[in-house]
Amino acid sequence: MLWITKFSGFFSAALTMILLSPSLKSFSPAAAIRSSHLDAYFRHLPSSDHSSYKESPKFKNSEECRFSGEDSGVCNPSFVHVALTLDTIYLRGSIAAVNSILQHSVCPENIFFHFLVSDTNLESLIRSIFPRLNLKIYYFAPETVQSLISSSVRQALEQPLNYARNYLADLLEPCVNRVIYLDSDLVVVDDIIKLWKTGLGPRTIGAPEYCHANFTSYFTGKFWSDERFSSTFKERDNLCYFNTGVMVIDLKKWRRFEYTKRIEKWMEIQKIERIYELGSLPPYLLIFAGHVAPISHRWNQHGLGGDKVRGSCRDLHDGPVSLLHWSGSGKPWSRLDSKHPCPLDTLWEPYDLFKHSH
Repeated sequence: MLWITKFSGFFSAALTMILLSPSLKSFSPAAAIRSSHLDAYFRHLPSSDHSSYKESPKFKNSEECRFSGEDSGVCNPSFVHVALTLDTIYLRGSIAAVNSILQHSVCPENIFFHFLVSDTNLESLIRSIFPRLNLKIYYFAPETVQSLISSSVRQALEQPLNYARNYLADLLEPCVNRVIYLDSDLVVVDDIIKLWKTGLGPRTIGAPEYCHANFTSYFTGKFWSDERFSSTFKERDNLCYFNTGVMVIDLKKWRRFEYTKRIEKWMEIQKIERIYELGSLPPYLLIFAGHVAPISHRWNQHGLGGDKVRGSCRDLHDGPVSLLHWSGSGKPWSRLDSKHPCPLDTLWEPYDLFKHSH
């Protein structure tokens, strides 16, 4: 299995590309495209056109891959369950994410993909790209959450589908007791079965935690000055930030403790009190921070999309890498097409199935 072990600077990024994809050509670092150009690019991307994508190659399976019984339905206990959203803006990223998972899985036929959509027209497209994929499409009605969404620092964070992860326990079949949730702007460069087997212990969710982050910055001054809100964290130790773009979720526990209702309650409070600024993340911190099963940082090398500084490029964190995540405003497909990629954007390129991306 191909995986990366350590990185430092642009030289290491180039070496990593060779390790991940021997056929990948060398590249020259270039300035990142300004984020003001990204929105226009996303709006005009013809990503839902069937003719714009290549069919995914068929990956050879290991002889050690075995199903439990003959049932190929969603309830087969052999399946590794992975959930992603599909929309026209980030569809290209979702397709690359799926392609990367298949390429690095020893047993790709043992993975079942759950796609959450608000546009049912995307089903025929995803099936044409991945004709051999175990998958199911779930319609997420925007009105489910629309009235609960408050304005955020980025308009992309206000889209209803961004909140669909809150409803996985309701949308997926009751027989699915665990799921890996993944954002659409990442690629997996290791066998996802390793993430699937992560022990959660008594916890409901598992995720890589980042304890060096300024935790207070995720909430407004009003939150911290009001005892009604700040007391939420009073009895908790080890408050750490975690990124909700990569989570292992125990759906059985989620259903039992009705976490969807708890998240909705915080969103209702936010509409009135304005206690945070950043999209769908803060309710997860309010409920789960201090109660997260820690997962190795290798499973979410996040922040590669940059931050609020326009044109910013990020390097990888220290340590091994199993998943590269372009969280932030910059997306690799946009910067590559603009001919102004960040150095690490080229690591995403081998998994892109968009025909006119070069």
